[in-house]
Amino acid sequence: MTWFTSPADATARLGAAGYLADEATATTAFLAGALEKPLLVEGPAGVGKTELAKSVARAAGADLVRLQCYEGLDEARALYEWNYSKQLLRIQAARAGEVDTGADGSAWQRTHDDIFTEEFLLTRPLLTAISREEPTVLLIDEVDKTDVEVEGLLLEVLSDFQVTIPELGTVTATRRPFVVLTSNAARELSEALKRRCLYLHLDYPDAEREREIVTAQVPELDDAVARQLVETVVRLRGLELKKAPSIAESIDWARTLVALEIKELDQAAITATLGAVLKHATDQARAVRELRLRA
Repeated sequence: MTWFTSPADATARLGAAGYLADEATATTAFLAGALEKPLLVEGPAGVGKTELAKSVARAAGADLVRLQCYEGLDEARALYEWNYSKQLLRIQAARAGEVDTGADGSAWQRTHDDIFTEEFLLTRPLLTAISREEPTVLLIDEVDKTDVEVEGLLLEVLSDFQVTIPELGTVTATRRPFVVLTSNAARELSEALKRRCLYLHLDYPDAEREREIVTAQVPELDDAVARQLVETVVRLRGLELKKAPSIAESIDWARTLVALEIKELDQAAITATLGAVLKHATDQARAVRELRLRA
């Protein structure tokens, strides 16, 4: 499958899927598909890393398989595990049905071989993605939140698109998925993992670009209000906040203003809606104090 025929095609099709990609993003997305290499997207939270993977899936008409990473993630949650309850039932049924187990233990051997088959295998996102024959986007979200050891689980998948199951053998992808890994740079990822990926850094866009994104996502928003909103968000990001406003929160703020039918982002409007964009009381207090956003 050809994911994108060119960077220009990536720009157009991602745009049609609701994602305004700049030149670097479109070029890297095209190359990830053309070279069949995983794409590592790094940057602050809320700049569109996860949305890029979703948009690739929408643009290509592919299914999205998502592995949400977290501290404590292990092989059983990322790759596969055996359905132990079903295996136990199978063993109990086999014992009940066997009159003579045989001196050589042949009955147990048949049962052992029977319970370690695909019927008893519970596939998790990584194995699911490489087992599918349909076009698939594999999103490994917030990989920096996992333990370092988890990266070892990813290396075989990202190198050869295969998973080795000791009881069954090696499962190799018949159709390679489009892989997107996202990271908020909470910790440094290993060089072994980075070597296997193309790299894209996403940051907050400039004001004009963000206005385009906001108006594309919330076309009902008045253009003058959109400019006021983006200018305010840019000023907020210049402060030392616990959590700077993300693009997603800019869009949420825009939808809030539309829902309230606000036609001008004045002090009263900001007073009523600041919670849509700043989610910490200390951040709101700093914004009020330093930028005098409201009386």
